[in-house]
Parts: sequence; structure tokens; C-alpha cells
Amino acid sequence: MTRTTYFPSLDAILSGGAACVCVLLALTGFAVAQQGRGAIETVPGMPPVVDPANLYSETAAGRIRPDVAKALQRIYVPNRRSNDVTVIDPETMKVVDRFKVGVHPQHVVPSWDLKTLWVTNNAEKRFDGTLTPIDPITGKPGKPIDVDNPYNMYFTPDGRSAIIVAEARKRLDFRDPQTMALQNSLPVPDCPGINHADFSIDGRYAIFTCEFGGRLAKIDFVERRVLGYLKLSKGGMPQDIRISPDGKLFYVADMHAGGVFVIDGERFAEVGYIRTGIGTHSLYPSRDATRFYVANRGTHQVYGAPGGKGSVAVIDIATRKVVATWTIPGGGSPDMGNVSADGRTLWLSSRFDDVVYAIDTTNGSVKKVKVGTEPHGLLVWPQPGRYSLGHTGNLR
Repeated sequence: MTRTTYFPSLDAILSGGAACVCVLLALTGFAVAQQGRGAIETVPGMPPVVDPANLYSETAAGRIRPDVAKALQRIYVPNRRSNDVTVIDPETMKVVDRFKVGVHPQHVVPSWDLKTLWVTNNAEKRFDGTLTPIDPITGKPGKPIDVDNPYNMYFTPDGRSAIIVAEARKRLDFRDPQTMALQNSLPVPDCPGINHADFSIDGRYAIFTCEFGGRLAKIDFVERRVLGYLKLSKGGMPQDIRISPDGKLFYVADMHAGGVFVIDGERFAEVGYIRTGIGTHSLYPSRDATRFYVANRGTHQVYGAPGGKGSVAVIDIATRKVVATWTIPGGGSPDMGNVSADGRTLWLSSRFDDVVYAIDTTNGSVKKVKVGTEPHGLLVWPQPGRYSLGHTGNLR
């Protein structure tokens, strides 16, 4: 039986009485023991890194928190143009629900505590953006909350702030993770099209992609300030970004370059490039953290025609080599999603074909489910992990 490891928040520990004090002492002992094995010194409030050689260790297949396991097994698909969410039962491959949300839903994001799923409705070129909460136990939406330009959404590693990526404003808004009340804002003026991010292994900083600037922004999340920018050599439209299992490198999908840049996070320097396909857009680690699945959207443009030259490239993380390329039968536009809890299926939206792909991770075979118009950042739920850093399931 696979062990599930879950570290409660400090607030939960302090409010839990004698039993939780014992847990706190146990965690302290764990941290001290880890120090002798090169433990990672994380920012205050961030759950410890269990395996310094693999920060994805707690997102392996079978490591779903018991409370999270009670959620309905669903695929939540935000459809940007039809302003709704399609809900798929992955067992039957059938659409079981569909509900209206705000204007231009972009991503479905699990909260830091994994108790709420948030639909980010950014209302492009408007000022009526909202967040729609979904209860993962019932699969039903709640009352929307007014939030300015929520293109994407992340969480500080300590869980104390939601980070609204206000793309059109070139700004990060820090909000209360429950009420979404504004705490403060951080302008990122030289990052046009700020959208995707991932955090360092210790939680000190994050690297954001600047889609319309061909560069990256490194942000200190302790001092909450911009540390600097990095122009990509072949780039033009960086999209998704994910950290390597050992926390040393960041992999950046670039839609114009048709590949993945490899970035040394500490030095904030480009150290490699991997060609993957046309319109490289997003990437997801396998459940055993040995591979990245890279979605190539089939076009270098923001908008494209149906039936494009989309594909999925598989990168072996140890060698940084593409070991397989899976094409979409009949053409397509694989965009965003994540891997199923058991690691056997890669779920991706098809941005310009109005379907969702269920791709077998053993052989690349593809099944399709019809959804709404222009599906984008879909969420697979539930997923293994202790807490969420945001996006479509950047769990740790």
C-alpha cells in the first residue's frame, strides 16, 4: 500500500490541541533528521521538501490526501469563447455537466488547501473579471467573486496569499486565499503578457513568463520584489514553465521557438534548448517525475485553425532528450491540462478544435471528447499532493 504523506499548516497544528502538538514535534524531528541529508531550508510556513532530489515525490501515483480522495473524479474544462465549464467523467468519457461562469474563463485552479477549485474569468479588454469557486465534492459552482483581470492564479508557498496574475495590467495581485480581498500588488512593468510561473524548491522566488516580451521575470517572494529579467535567445513567446525534480533547472515552453528552454534558476541564465514541435505551449511532469509531457499547439500564433500540426513531445528529464513524439490523428491543437492521478492518461484541451484529448501515456494513443468553444486550462481532479501552488495543478 502506498504511503500518503501530508503536512498540516502551522495554523491547523496550533489549533489542534495536544495531538497536533505531537505532530508538530514529529515534524520538527523530521526536519532535524533531514538536515543531515542535505535538507532544503524553505521559507517560513511552507511545508517541508520531503525528498530534496525529487520535489514531486508527494505527487506520485497513489499519494492523494484522504480528504481530497472524497472529491468527484472529474475533468473541468473552461471554454474561453462560450463562457462556460464542461465537466467530464473520466471513467465513462462522457460530459456529465456544463455550467456558465464569467467572461473568458482561462484556467481551473486548485486552491492551496485543495478544498476549492477556482475558475479564472479574466474578461479580456473589460473590467468585470471574476473567480468562480467550484466545490470538488459536489462538482457544483458557487457564487462568483469580482476580481480584476484574473488570467491565471497561483499561491505563495506558505498558503497565506493567492496570487492573481493580472496579465493585461502587468501586475501580480496578492489576495486573501479564502475571501480574495486584496492584500497588496506588485507591478511587473517589463513583463508584457505575464502569465505562467513556477516556484523554486525552497519557495524563495518564482520565475514568470512574459508571453509578449520574449523574456522571463524572476521575482523574490520573500521581499516581494522583481529581481530581474532574462531575454530568451531564440524566443518570442514563452508560455508554461516547470521546475526540474531536483529544483536546479526550469523548463520553459516557447511557442515561437518551437521548443523548451532550460534555465538555471539560481544564476537566472539560459543553459540549454530542446526542440519539441510547432507551437510549444505547456509541459507536465509524469507521476514518477522522470519525464515531461510537452504540448505543441501546432501553430506559432495566438489563434489558429482547426486540424493543425499539433503534437505531444516526451522529454526524458535525466538526458534532456525527446524520446517520443505523439501526433494527433487528423490534426489538432493540444493546449493545457494535466496528468491523471494514476499517471496513465494525459488530459489536454484542444484550443482550436473544441475537444479534449485523453492521451495514453504508454503509447500516445488518443481519445477525444467534444466540449465547448475554445477550451483552455483544464483541470484533472483529484490529484496527488499535499498543497497547490496554482495553475492547472502545480502540486507538491
